Amino acid sequence: MNLNDAVEGKEYIIRAIETDDEEMDAFLFSLGCYSGEPITVISRKKNSCVICIKDARYSIDTQLAGAITI
Repeated sequence: MNLNDAVEGKEYIIRAIETDDEEMDAFLFSLGCYSGEPITVISRKKNSCVICIKDARYSIDTQLAGAITI
């Protein structure tokens, strides 16, 4: 299951980051998004979602959300 399928407001644990793009991996890692880290989807828009990682909120697009396996 990836982050696009997550229920808003429920906390999940990141299992893996599945992408072939090294820049995307580095960007997600810089946000604190890596295996074992808790993540919560706060809200969803048409082409993006707001996530909470380590008490910080970020808006990411559906492509990035699809790369995060929970």
